[in-house]
Amino acid sequence: MNSQNKKEKLSEIENLIKIFSKMPGLGPRSARRLVFHLIKKRKIFMVPLIDSLAIVKESVKNCDLCGNIALENICEICSDFKRDKSIICVVEEVSDLWAMDRSGAFGGVFHVLGGLLSPLDGIGPEKLRIDNLTQRLKTEGVKELVLALGTTVAGQTTANYLLHELSGLNIKITSLAQGVPVGGELDYLDDSTIIAAFNDRRSYL
Repeated sequence: MNSQNKKEKLSEIENLIKIFSKMPGLGPRSARRLVFHLIKKRKIFMVPLIDSLAIVKESVKNCDLCGNIALENICEICSDFKRDKSIICVVEEVSDLWAMDRSGAFGGVFHVLGGLLSPLDGIGPEKLRIDNLTQRLKTEGVKELVLALGTTVAGQTTANYLLHELSGLNIKITSLAQGVPVGGELDYLDDSTIIAAFNDRRSYL
């Protein structure tokens, strides 16, 4: 193998490390350890990983209603007839939806905004699934909207914007209460904390 080919292969490894380092919770050092571990255990981890990524790339989509990830146009939660469709829980990302659903505290349906308002980052209402939410509230007979957006500055800014925009609708709006620390994000909370926060939710309107 000539030196040029060796450099190209090493460059691909460095590119893989850079890709992993951009993922939440992984810095350059953690990404490097992960990539080297994958290479070392390539038969155990790398082949199944490649196969799974290929399936996810081709098959997974976002639910037309709530934005959850799904294999069909409508996800399992939205299509579950046992769910209470009169109450919608609004979350930032799909990971928050999964955290809330995993806790078993909520038996309604969800709505994923796909982010939070952040003017400094150029994220306005038009970049979130707020119009989709408004449409659902007008057509699905919703009685209560639970805002589960965490207690970060961006979360509270988004919650306040939604309160203003939805104030004309005859819908009860609540938020998670005690148990969620200031600056906390749902995906990092344990199930008991989420359950306590949901059960003690407070009313906005």
